[in-house]
This record gives sequence, C-alpha cells and structure tokens, in this order.
Amino acid sequence: MQIVRFTSPLTSADAVGVDDGEQVVELAGITSVGELLRLSSDELRERCASADGTRHPSGSVTLLPPVDGRMEVWAAGVTYRRSREARVLESERAADVYELVYDAERPELFFKSVAWKVAGHGGRIAVREDSEIDVPEPELGLVLNASGEIVGYTVVDDVSSRTIEGVNPLYLPQAKIYLGGCAVGPAIRPAWEVADPYALDISLAIARAGRTVWEGKASTSQLNRRLDDLAGYLYRADVFPDGAVLATGTCLVPDLPFTLNDGDTVTIGIGEIGTLSTTVVRGVPTAT
Repeated sequence: MQIVRFTSPLTSADAVGVDDGEQVVELAGITSVGELLRLSSDELRERCASADGTRHPSGSVTLLPPVDGRMEVWAAGVTYRRSREARVLESERAADVYELVYDAERPELFFKSVAWKVAGHGGRIAVREDSEIDVPEPELGLVLNASGEIVGYTVVDDVSSRTIEGVNPLYLPQAKIYLGGCAVGPAIRPAWEVADPYALDISLAIARAGRTVWEGKASTSQLNRRLDDLAGYLYRADVFPDGAVLATGTCLVPDLPFTLNDGDTVTIGIGEIGTLSTTVVRGVPTAT
C-alpha cells in the first residue's frame, strides 16, 4: 500500500489517498499530506486502514509530489562512505571537513526545499547554468510526522552542483537549493509495511538520447547513521507542524567529470519504496 497525493480525475482537484496497486481510495476529510502528518503514527495507520472515500483506478490518477503546504524537505550529507569519498575528491580547499563529519556524533543536516518547489514523478529537475558538473543524488527519504516519528519512506533526488560545492563548503546552499534541485516521489510507503529499512536496494540510471550513460546499485545497509538519530537531530531544535521529509544521504555518485545534460532522464529505484523518474533541463524550469 502507498499513500499518494494526486489530481482527481473526477474533480481535477488535489486529493490524498491510499493506493493498493489496483485502485486509489481517497482519504475523506483529508485535504493534504501535511494534514495527514499532524496525526500520530498509530492514528495515521488507522486512518489509512479505514479509507472509505471516492475510488479511482490506479492508472487513472495523475500523481503529485507527496509534499505540500507547510511541509519542508531537508537532507543529510556524508552518511555513506561513497558520499564522503566524492565530497573529498571534488573539494578544492576543505576536503578534511568531509572526512571529519562522516564519523562525527552530530550529522550534517541542511535545508533542501519548500514543498511548492519540489518536482514529482514524471516532472523536471534542473541543473544550474553557472555550474559545469551536476549530478543526481538518489536517497531514501524519511517521512516524518509533526512529532518527529518516522511514519513512511519515499524516494528523493538531491540534485547537486559539484562545481559550486567543490570550490568552498560555504557555497553548499547554492549547490543544493534552487528551483528544480529537488524531486520527491512517487508516493509514501508506510513505515509499518517496511520490515527493514536498512536492507533496501537503491539503483540509479541516467539515460541520454535513449541510451544508458551511467548506472549503479547500492543498498541502505551501507548507511553510516541510524535513521531515528537523523530524525532526532532534525527535530532537536525545530518544529514541523505539517511534518517533513528528510533525505538520508546518497551512496551513488557518478565519477568526475560526469555531468547531467539537458534532456537526460534520471531514474531512481528503491526496493519496497518505489521508482522516481524525472527529466533534466538546464537553467530555470519554465511552467508547463
């Protein structure tokens, strides 16, 4: 079962529901994912189990990013050995910063996106005009309710400029936070349906002109942090009334000098969670 945010084929309005693979059942009285994440884990589970709203064939709905309203997307960095190695290689002046944070007690956490800027499955991600090397970063996303409980998982693409970040770690916001720099989806897999989040396969494939130009596979078993620890640090001195998504770091980074190009297709798959596919544009995405 998945929790989905979608456009209703009957009313063309945004709706939230549960999808069992054959039909989507709307959660009557729930108008946003943020509203759902105000519930406790037990309440959310019961609400999904008792879904009794309008029903739609699964293939008839248009999926939207499973973030909305006041929700925010945050991310953790240098949580996998591969990420640490990539950060060290790209950094021109401060490689030791990334070496130190990998084993530090406090994780690296940074703001990634507000909800309205997030791209969804089938949408468009972007690479900056002022950057030469840009890559997708496939990550397991924790879906957190207002209390900081891990209530679900999703797929996140933390698109990044290796050029900008490599010059100076203080440029991290420009390397990470811009329109088209974050994709989330296609849905939320409830946490109670995932037996072991530390044993999920992760894959990344980048296609160009119909041909795969880069692909790789890894696993969340390689994660150097506890998921509840990452969530705890995010909520330690902040509040998220409508919940949040926390990307947990990447374990797949193309070797330098590989970069995304305009028109590329990026496909990220996480076992038991879902597959997120987006198309790359260079520069600021235009409205569709």
